[in-house]
Amino acid sequence: MDNYPKIPNATARRLPLYYRYILSLSEQGVNKFSSKELSEALNIDSATIRRDFSYFGELGKRGYGYDVKSVSKFFGKLLNEDRLVNIGVIGVGNLGNALVKLKWQYTQSIRVTCAFDVKDDLVGRIVEGIPIYSMDDLKEQVNKQKLEMVALTVPTDEAQKVTNQLVDAGIKGILNFTPELLQVPSEVKVQNVDITAELQTLIYFVSQEKEKQGLL
Repeated sequence: MDNYPKIPNATARRLPLYYRYILSLSEQGVNKFSSKELSEALNIDSATIRRDFSYFGELGKRGYGYDVKSVSKFFGKLLNEDRLVNIGVIGVGNLGNALVKLKWQYTQSIRVTCAFDVKDDLVGRIVEGIPIYSMDDLKEQVNKQKLEMVALTVPTDEAQKVTNQLVDAGIKGILNFTPELLQVPSEVKVQNVDITAELQTLIYFVSQEKEKQGLL
């Protein structure tokens, strides 16, 4: 995205949603789409979609809409779908184990190549073809496998300590599944995935809808 103005974080989070839906249109043999059609499919208002797209210049044509092939190619390049990124999983508990086994069916650019844990009964095992290493081997494997990003699924009280190890090993991106607000240098990016918070938000919206309908 270096050739474009800095876009808002909210826009960046919507880009994969746009890309995934536009790819599905391509697979269906659809040649063009409008912001209205995209809005109805993703439940994002048309004005927001047009504003998001406007950050990247003229992606569509007035009176025609957007060309599926060219826009999907554009977003694919923007999201680095043309470059394979190796990912590590830190902590192979229930969630970490699920991430190791995840097939990442919506992208061809992400590959989990390794996992790390401190438990002796896990270290040395291979799960779905993915080797589990000791945390003592972190720096060596980050260099050997050219890891840039990891998914962090360790206990909350260990999260910052492990994050410090990740930063020291050269990791540049952390997908944080813990509720801990991680402290990292400015050049390291953290994306927080707080499942509890997301569920609480969902409960709020459902409750609001029930109130509107007079059900509460």
